[in-house]
Parts: sequence; structure tokens; C-alpha cells
Amino acid sequence: MQWELNTERPVYLQLIEQIQAGIISGFYTPGDKLPSVRDLAAEAKVNPNTMQKALSELERIGLVYTNRTSGRYITSDETMIKMLKGQAAKSQILEFLDKMKQLGFNTDEILVLIKEAAEMNE
Repeated sequence: MQWELNTERPVYLQLIEQIQAGIISGFYTPGDKLPSVRDLAAEAKVNPNTMQKALSELERIGLVYTNRTSGRYITSDETMIKMLKGQAAKSQILEFLDKMKQLGFNTDEILVLIKEAAEMNE
């Protein structure tokens, strides 16, 4: 997994978002065992305590669970993952619409541009 962190926001929040993105994109599949805290921290080049904080939060919301004898796993609740994926998509769409409106486009113009772009992408 490629880690992209910046100093503008708390690192643990960025870790949470990036692990969530890995789950909804299929990089991590339901039931997958996660690498150890130390391995993830080394991979992301962060302090293990920061990674632990991020994983604890993911565990609190139910995306990750701990099996005390064998480590952390991605939830097998595909409904939860699908809901998270839908929320992420809506967030991206709303951000895009906001930016397009700032550029002076109305909803009908935006829809035409999206349709044109989708046809070009096929």
C-alpha cells in the first residue's frame, strides 16, 4: 500500500483514511489479516504509537477487529464496507460538484461534462 502523508492534518487521521481507502478499494479484502503494528508503522514511516492509535480507532468503528492470539483482521461485514464505500463516493461527488460550481458551472452543464467524459473514457 502506498502511504501519502502530509503535515497539514494529524497523521493518525490520515492513516485511518488511507486504511479505510485500502479496505473499500479492495486492497484489503474482508477477513484479511493486517500486518503487525510495527510492520505497518515501518511501511508508512510513522511512529508505532501513531499507527496503534489509528488501528484502535478503526477497531472502535468496527472495520478492524483483534483476535488476541493472532493479530488484527479486516471486518467480514461486507454491508459495512459497502456502506463506507458509498459514503466515500458521495463525499467525492459533493466535493467535485462544489468545485465545479465555484468554476461557474450549473448542474445541467456539469452533467453534460460528466457524460462527455464518461463516453471518452469507455
